[in-house]
Amino acid sequence: MPSIFSKIVAGEIPCYKILENDKFLAFLDVFPLVKGHTLVIPKQEIDYIYDLPDDLLGDLMVFSKRIAKAIEKAIPCERVGITVIGLEVPHAHVHLMPINSVADMNFAKPKLKLEKEEMAAVAKAIINQL
Repeated sequence: MPSIFSKIVAGEIPCYKILENDKFLAFLDVFPLVKGHTLVIPKQEIDYIYDLPDDLLGDLMVFSKRIAKAIEKAIPCERVGITVIGLEVPHAHVHLMPINSVADMNFAKPKLKLEKEEMAAVAKAIINQL
């Protein structure tokens, strides 16, 4: 059964797309910890990030770097943090989050509830920095 991320890649589930190429897709997390929380995934469905072929893992990081630089310009923050948890969706992915402290990346804290218009505005702000 395809993961929710594979369904997003296939266009079966909408997303707030930031950037896409033939290998990767970056989109806003709809349950963000902070405004601008972005997920970057390989389009190929592989559950565990360390099962990605080395070249794909390297390319994922380079693609993520471009997104992180755009987030940093679009969202006021100290820096953009990156984390890999990999438990919530069986599809390799990284979380990119604008942060001002390590507490901003605490996955135990409540998620933000942003309106569709605000999500669209955040996506546009990041896209405009690419």
